[in-house]
Amino acid sequence: MKTIKVNIVTPDGPVNASEADMVIASTETGEIGILPGHIAMVAPLQIGALRLKKDNTTTNIAIHGGFIEVRPDVVTVLAQHAELASDIDLARAERAAKRAEQELQAKTDKLDAQLVQLDLKRAINRINVHKMK
Repeated sequence: MKTIKVNIVTPDGPVNASEADMVIASTETGEIGILPGHIAMVAPLQIGALRLKKDNTTTNIAIHGGFIEVRPDVVTVLAQHAELASDIDLARAERAAKRAEQELQAKTDKLDAQLVQLDLKRAINRINVHKMK
């Protein structure tokens, strides 16, 4: 079966370089599935899971925004932050979610509340991706 190269890069450096039979990503307009030979495209990513399927295994990665660039032979993910499910510290993510929920209750400024909501969304994403592994 044909595969597609996948490179995941953050401002801190590369997170993953591998091959996959299929890539599933959460974009701003919904979830997309990418197979080898897919047409070229660029799409903004939302906070969510990136799934790399290879044979009968799935690698899950928490993505916190960024862009996905698709070419017929390679997918490049430029993420603000990305973390493999196996590297996620579940206890830390749960503490971050709880802290964000508490801060959200105390915020009265709309902008501050939106920033805390993003923190909460990222923490919940990390928890969900960790549980997918």
